[in-house]
Amino acid sequence: MSAQFGRINFDGQPVHHNHLEEVRPFLAPYGPDGEASYCKRNFAVLYRAFHTTKESYREAQPHVFKSGSVLTWDGRLDNREELANLLGSDLPTNSSDVAMVAAAFEKWNADAFSKLVGDWALSIWDVGNRCLILAKDFVGTRHLYYTIKNDQVTWCTILDPLILLGGRRLKLDEEYIAGWLSFFPAAHLTPYVGIRSVPPSSFVQFTQENTKTVRYWDFDPSKRILYRTDPEYEEHFRIVFAQSVRRRLRCDSSVLAELSGGMDSSSIVCMADAMGKGTTEAPRLNTVSYFDDSEPNWNERPYFLKVEEKRGRTGCHIDVHSQSSLFEESPRFAATPASSEVASDAARQFASCMTAGGHKVLLSGTGGDEAMGGVPLPTPELADLLARVQIRALTRQLKLWALEKRKPWLHLFLETVNGFLPSGFVRLPKHLRPAPWLDGDFARRNRNALRGYPVRTKLLGPLPSFQDDLSALNGLRRQLESDFIPADCCFEKRYPYLDRDLLEFIYAIPRQQLIRPGQRRSLMRRSLIGIVPDELLNRRRKAFVARAQVVAVSEDWPDLVMKITHMVSASMGIVHRESFVNALMRARNGEEVPMIPMLRTLALEFWLRRIEAHRIREKDSTPVRSFHEHDQNLNRTVSAS
Repeated sequence: MSAQFGRINFDGQPVHHNHLEEVRPFLAPYGPDGEASYCKRNFAVLYRAFHTTKESYREAQPHVFKSGSVLTWDGRLDNREELANLLGSDLPTNSSDVAMVAAAFEKWNADAFSKLVGDWALSIWDVGNRCLILAKDFVGTRHLYYTIKNDQVTWCTILDPLILLGGRRLKLDEEYIAGWLSFFPAAHLTPYVGIRSVPPSSFVQFTQENTKTVRYWDFDPSKRILYRTDPEYEEHFRIVFAQSVRRRLRCDSSVLAELSGGMDSSSIVCMADAMGKGTTEAPRLNTVSYFDDSEPNWNERPYFLKVEEKRGRTGCHIDVHSQSSLFEESPRFAATPASSEVASDAARQFASCMTAGGHKVLLSGTGGDEAMGGVPLPTPELADLLARVQIRALTRQLKLWALEKRKPWLHLFLETVNGFLPSGFVRLPKHLRPAPWLDGDFARRNRNALRGYPVRTKLLGPLPSFQDDLSALNGLRRQLESDFIPADCCFEKRYPYLDRDLLEFIYAIPRQQLIRPGQRRSLMRRSLIGIVPDELLNRRRKAFVARAQVVAVSEDWPDLVMKITHMVSASMGIVHRESFVNALMRARNGEEVPMIPMLRTLALEFWLRRIEAHRIREKDSTPVRSFHEHDQNLNRTVSAS
């Protein structure tokens, strides 16, 4: 995952080299394989390379077109052969990814973005049209931030330079904070008013006159894949899943894969092994697993050992039982609450595993639960039948799911109907309610963000299950945007379950293929028989682990109470301190409390203290909702024709 920083002055004022000199130390840890820059009059860009594929070594970046336009690319292009065929015979087959992207932009302009399959982010200074374009892939696996100041646009793949070198103090964005305390912030937000992120599946176009955000691609709700038999669906799934894993194994070094003992990570590792048999081109795949034998609800070791036994190779095992305090503070600057965590023993062991094996790529199982039916909810299927007025099938499935869920069929029917009703008519489910210690005014102002940006299911139009799929994907997009890679451990994270072709297939098949009464992940389990060990295919859903955090609250209680005697978040009108202390006491006593919002509240508090210490926040300011003209324009995303 390479890094870039750029600046354009639309008023024609020159960009000086010293601006790039200031940024170099920030970008260097993320691009250890070399540096290049381009600076001409009112435009400048700095690029730091991180090579993960053999083609990337042939890249010359920033890429300068014959016209004088400049492209900077951070990514991995997965559909190289298909794109080469579309571009014609003039392009060499061994061209670098950036050369292929440049050729695509020269031929189709912004229409090229919908044809780029893979994980990527790019910037283009279009000299002919005097406009800057920033774009990201459909799911947002890469970060790309920007800020506008008068006639100047500055962008970067990491937040730090935009914050620390901006020459001004910043207001904090209230909506971002609300999102962090619940289901992750909207993907275009950052914690700072005036600094934004390029949304997934979109490009932002800047000219001297205006700024607009264009959505260049989306899933087609009319696309349906219907077969006569289950084996046909299973064969198609194996093909697209294998393709997704193969794409993410494209690397010039050994690849490391997370192996948790669950279905998602185990299927990735086992599919990679199945494809690699008899070939010499596949890179060596190693695994990293976490365990805590003292945790009664998290006995993962027997399951990841089964996978290791099948593949005949032992991975890196990290014991997370004895770790540093969850509530330890660090003086280092952190751009976001997510990046404010203190490096734990587990994190240090992971970094050692990455470097010792020469790994540059980590495969993650993120997205498997949401895409493959890991959460066995019957309502999307029942809503499809209701919306299409298939009463007989609806009655039959209601009875089957009622037996499976041990709930009256009428309750399931009402739950299905509730999905079509406006939120004001439906009692808010417990898991969507804001944390009880949040300030009442703050919660009311940010109601939508605290609920995870819920969207009412529409009776007409796309199938309800398709709408549900997109809602889950948007949640994953927000999660990816909140994620970060530490500067002291350079690697690229890849997500096989978030492959565009794989998701297009999953969203186009009947919901009944993914889950059935008593058959969670039905299609995945049927398709991977003989590839994944039976013990994992037949395993029950993993339990959520909260015991370790509760124990940490109890063990660190005196220190924790001292740290929250004066809460910055309370003084800013975000948290009601007394309510939060009461919730911590209930957690200490073993009572049920929302642990994830509690831990995020603590992370927010410690992050705010660092912001205060580094004098980042505008003096005497509270978090604000930004309503300036640019943000309003950004939220009105224009659909590509």
